Amino acid sequence: MILEHNSLDIFDRYPQGALPTGSQVRLRVAVSGGETPEEIDLRVWDGEEHRYPMRPLGLRGGKRYYEVQVCVSGTPCLYWYRFEAYGKDTFAVLGAPDDHAGCGVGRMGSEESFQITVYDPEYAVPGWMADGVMYQIMVDRFFHGEGTDTLMHAKAGRKIELHDVWDEMPFLNVSENGDNFASDFFGGNLEGVRQKLPYLKEMGVSVIYFNPIFDARTNHKYDTSDYMRVDPMFGDEAALRRLCEEAKAVGIRVMLDGVFSHVGDDSVYFNRRGTYGEKTGAYRDPKSPFAKWFTFKKWPDDYECWWGFRTLPNVNEMDPDYLRYILKGDDAVVKHWVRAGTSGWRLDVADELPMAFLRELRAQVKSVDPDAAVLGEVWEDASHKVAYGNVRSYVLGDTLDSVMNYPLREALIGFLMNKKSAEQVVHELSALQQNYPKPFLYSLMNMMGSHDRPRIINVLAGNDGSDIPRVRRAEHRLSEAERALGGRREQMMLRMIVSVPGMPCIYYADEAGLEGCADPFCRRTYPWGHEDVQMMEAYRDMIAMRNTHAELRTGDCRYIAPGEDVLGVIRTISEGADALGRPAKDACAVTLLNRSTKPVDIYLTTSDLMGAMEIVSESGEAMHARAGAYTIRLNAMSGATYFACGLDDGDR
Repeated sequence: MILEHNSLDIFDRYPQGALPTGSQVRLRVAVSGGETPEEIDLRVWDGEEHRYPMRPLGLRGGKRYYEVQVCVSGTPCLYWYRFEAYGKDTFAVLGAPDDHAGCGVGRMGSEESFQITVYDPEYAVPGWMADGVMYQIMVDRFFHGEGTDTLMHAKAGRKIELHDVWDEMPFLNVSENGDNFASDFFGGNLEGVRQKLPYLKEMGVSVIYFNPIFDARTNHKYDTSDYMRVDPMFGDEAALRRLCEEAKAVGIRVMLDGVFSHVGDDSVYFNRRGTYGEKTGAYRDPKSPFAKWFTFKKWPDDYECWWGFRTLPNVNEMDPDYLRYILKGDDAVVKHWVRAGTSGWRLDVADELPMAFLRELRAQVKSVDPDAAVLGEVWEDASHKVAYGNVRSYVLGDTLDSVMNYPLREALIGFLMNKKSAEQVVHELSALQQNYPKPFLYSLMNMMGSHDRPRIINVLAGNDGSDIPRVRRAEHRLSEAERALGGRREQMMLRMIVSVPGMPCIYYADEAGLEGCADPFCRRTYPWGHEDVQMMEAYRDMIAMRNTHAELRTGDCRYIAPGEDVLGVIRTISEGADALGRPAKDACAVTLLNRSTKPVDIYLTTSDLMGAMEIVSESGEAMHARAGAYTIRLNAMSGATYFACGLDDGDR
């Protein structure tokens, strides 16, 4: 007896995707070979076990089909199911494939369950996220504002090194535990970002995401010294407020980085280095008002710290005083900076924060501004992330608005580097789409590069410097051929990033073609005056294409693999509404990538493209259907995007 079910097939599971609480879902299973089952049960787990007998539908193509319609849980949860069949002398079970996605083609004998995400029907995220284009900035490395002084806060015990030349490499000063001291600065500041707002606007950016900007010892600022003070090297609160105000005037929002799982040892809260006096901070005074924030195994030197880094003492996030300071107080940190003009928070290591903390944080931020965003750093599928031995779901409507989309980044890199087939990538991205509620899916932070990884052009060139000693990576350069290869793949990846649901996110200077190995060399300064002009034009064109076409932002989404080396996505708006239910003109677009070194012909039917008899590329090249189909020629290692014509009464 063989059972078959594909949770990504609309025939087997309808409706597709995550479901609001209390929704109905129809599930089908096919049976072939061996004896006819006497009974097939749908086994469900939503915190309790439930079993539902399936009714026979009849024969189709030599297979017997069975069906059941159930009402999913009335409270947000992960709803797990599998199929169990009983014969006279046999028992068979069909569960999910062993790829940890919780969906796809079932596997006989597997007791892993298929997943349905059941979310709060009131789940709402800021509408600007789905339409946004994000730009990530490390302030020290972006631009030094003209007419400003570099404020050197060289307090006792703080060694500050200021670079004389803007374009030189960051210093690598490694501590005993292998961490970089990160004590060198270039002088980028908030005023510099303000002065570059016209550049960002021209690029098509609508959201700036800052790496931490609060007072801290290092250049990266993930070792917070004072949550209520902008680092004086970057400016002050007035400078931030002015930047937010002027950015808002040109249609750009500002998001901050919140680091709430740990602080710096050189902070007013801990004060291990004595910067704030001999009787201030938990390290120097066990009766300090901050002492309960930390866990000392033996005061003062044996304390819990983040991933073993003694410079980063962990905090007890659920300590009442810490909760008041960060979240609940009238002028709590998360509220203060939203009131200052920012549009929300990206949360560092969100999956290391208690779920109760995240729920309270989101509620407090929304109490100040319902249109402010809470976006988390989660590297895996955020619907069923396993952390500290527990399954955590960040997509149910009570914790995060959305997350950083590392699975998309890794899937596209794998495809472009010939490490994953187009079919594999389609499955991985379709699984995310199945598991994520639409508000969450369409608000994802879709990044290519980041401060935690080598520059994307290095990664895609196949030479990120990981095979050479760290002390030699500053002098590492791509060859001309490697740079051409990496740049071509980067533009292909960019095309897909702007064609899928979520906010495309540009790591500063990727658009300028900046190279760099891993930290600190991926954190080089923006190369003003030395940009890769061709790369910048590609970024401007791709972002403009997305900003012009609503279907690329909020259209329904279907991934396709027309060939082993060809990956595609079709975006559609139909019946006058987009995927989020907002009024929109009917439209259709298809983006295709050919990673191979040879041209390929791709065949698509008019039914694939909403019946359109004519399509046009972003460059204006028109193509007419013949016999109800298109033959699209893709050049070697290139991509193309086509838009359907003749839809919505010819308005497009």
